[in-house]
Amino acid sequence: SKMTVKAVKMPCTTPNVYTKVPDGGWGWTIAFAFFFVEALTYGIIKSFGVFFNDLMESFDETNSRISWIISICVFVQTFTAPLSTVLSNRFSHRFVVMAGGVLVSTGMVTASFARTVADMYITIGIVSGLGYCLSFLPTVTILSQYFDKRRSLVTAVASTGECFAVFSFAPAITALKEQIGWRYSLLSVGVLQLSIVICGSLLRPIIIKEQEEVKAQPTEEPTETKYMLENEQTRTSIESIDSGVEITTSPRNVPGNTKAEPKSEEPKEHVQILVENNSTPTEPKTKLLDFSVMRDYSFICYAFFGLFATLGFFAPSLYIIPLSRSLGISKDHSAYILSAMAIAEVFGRISAGWVLNKKPIRKIYIELICVVLLSVALFAFPFASEFWGLMTCSIFFGFMLGTVAGTHIPLLAEDDVVGIAKMSSAAGVYVFIQSLAGLAGPPLAGVLVDKTQNYSSAFYSCAAGMVLGAVFLSLVRPCKSRQCHRQQLGAEESVAEGTQDLPEDFIEMDIGKADNSGKGCDSV
Repeated sequence: SKMTVKAVKMPCTTPNVYTKVPDGGWGWTIAFAFFFVEALTYGIIKSFGVFFNDLMESFDETNSRISWIISICVFVQTFTAPLSTVLSNRFSHRFVVMAGGVLVSTGMVTASFARTVADMYITIGIVSGLGYCLSFLPTVTILSQYFDKRRSLVTAVASTGECFAVFSFAPAITALKEQIGWRYSLLSVGVLQLSIVICGSLLRPIIIKEQEEVKAQPTEEPTETKYMLENEQTRTSIESIDSGVEITTSPRNVPGNTKAEPKSEEPKEHVQILVENNSTPTEPKTKLLDFSVMRDYSFICYAFFGLFATLGFFAPSLYIIPLSRSLGISKDHSAYILSAMAIAEVFGRISAGWVLNKKPIRKIYIELICVVLLSVALFAFPFASEFWGLMTCSIFFGFMLGTVAGTHIPLLAEDDVVGIAKMSSAAGVYVFIQSLAGLAGPPLAGVLVDKTQNYSSAFYSCAAGMVLGAVFLSLVRPCKSRQCHRQQLGAEESVAEGTQDLPEDFIEMDIGKADNSGKGCDSV
């Protein structure tokens, strides 16, 4: 018979234990929480453009200086990603996300009382920026651990939270400003963001313990073992037990503090206790942050892709309203353009998740096509001269942005990049590298706008960064293939050298180790 490991019902504060990735279960609750975390983090960041002109008038500042608010926020959010990974591994994803929610809300509420733009650099830029990092990254990481086959689709759908947030927040905040002013509107947003704490409380940890198939022992058992079993009144011969472990039912021989069953119990119950006790060995100590991913050339190329692509993620949504206003479009119609971009992004995320969920498919190539089309969308903005032209560009850009933004972090879990085993550390390092572009992107666009007095230059800078990102993304797959080829050659050479002086019964074991070392490259 095969050993069956059943999940034990535990309080909500304890981890979920599965024998394999559940592809559902509590993961649906995590997806629900991630939807709202996305809405209250990236959704607010992308909607911040509605405050842009108000801040310029209130503080009498230039485009570039106001742009530094979001720039510092995005920089802190991405720069502190390794800290988020370390804290999540040290404490828990739940605790870190709840603490992040408190920081996000505190920064935004305090910003509503700011008297200078420098105050906003600290409140929204540093305090809320750190909170955004602690809220977003642990949530998307633990969501990826709950899903395998459906990972791309579920993550893409759940990430549409930010799109629905932009769609609803942009016109809602615009209308709210007309009634109570931008300061109280910002205060209301900060209070709303406190809901992240509730979302964080739903993040239940997951532990995957692979189920072991138990094989029967050979019939040549020592006679002492048979005698001991009979002496314990089990009346069961060793040949009838399919356990695959050392068999002893004497209470003093049971390892640890495991209680032995009374003698009146059936013999199989004695054996089952020992199987369960021996099938849960002490777990190895988890590294707080694994920088070994930096030796992976495919990851390095992917990180550079994220670095340059980030230039085109935030600036367009930040400058779309000022661009439309410079073309003579009214405030209400400008808000509609931003909302249309958000709705198109929803369809882009869902479409990308549906396509990437198909098998067999090389997901990295689909991502590359989407990045190239996103570059085209950015280049198209300067050619729009009226409302419908800008609306068309915004819808196209929103759709393509959705295909990239909803999948570029989950793709780290694919074997083409680093794989699910190193997903947590890789996500921290990857987002950390993105921080440089997050810091430079919006201010660079702002400087170009101030110099040229034309908002089109901001979109050209974003498009140039996206093109460079596409170049590095195209190198990820070749680097991974070359690395796997070298690993397989090295494994074959080590097996050939190691088996020259070994007995014949050791050969199969070494070959098995070589096969395991190449795991993850089979699909490359």
